[in-house]
Amino acid sequence: MPSTAAPLLPPSPALVSTIGAIGVRSPIEAGASRTGKRVGLLGTLVMVAGLLLALTGAGTWAMVQTGLAGESITVADDAARFGGQPVDGPLTAYYQADIIEHHALEASGGKTYAELDQEDPVRDVVMNGSFLRASLFTSVVSFGIAAMAMGLGLVFLLIGCSLRLLGRPTTV
Repeated sequence: MPSTAAPLLPPSPALVSTIGAIGVRSPIEAGASRTGKRVGLLGTLVMVAGLLLALTGAGTWAMVQTGLAGESITVADDAARFGGQPVDGPLTAYYQADIIEHHALEASGGKTYAELDQEDPVRDVVMNGSFLRASLFTSVVSFGIAAMAMGLGLVFLLIGCSLRLLGRPTTV
């Protein structure tokens, strides 16, 4: 027996307008909306991570700088750069460590701590110079890590902003 059902006709423009007005979406539009929300959420999380990285880096930089300045160290006048300036940053710490090595080698006749005889009275001077240099280089590395954290934080913030923009719903 033949089917008596009416043939399917395309929906009228009035029906399409009514469906759009009440917010009924196709499955594709609904999936895109969920994906957009997830991308936006991911963007927000990346932005928060970036902000935390940048703030942590800035806090570390300030802490190391304050600690160095509190030691009241002055770069030796015969240093290659920054002579007479307070040691409160990565460059002044580096140049002070460099001149300490120069002075220690000068005092020991060009010998390192390991090369000096155990009974040599200059050995203690060279040892103290090595300890001071290691401390100063530790602060130089700390400044570098802090700068890297701030830079990565900025990159994460930019990536998060981009993800949030990508996650916004598009209007046609």
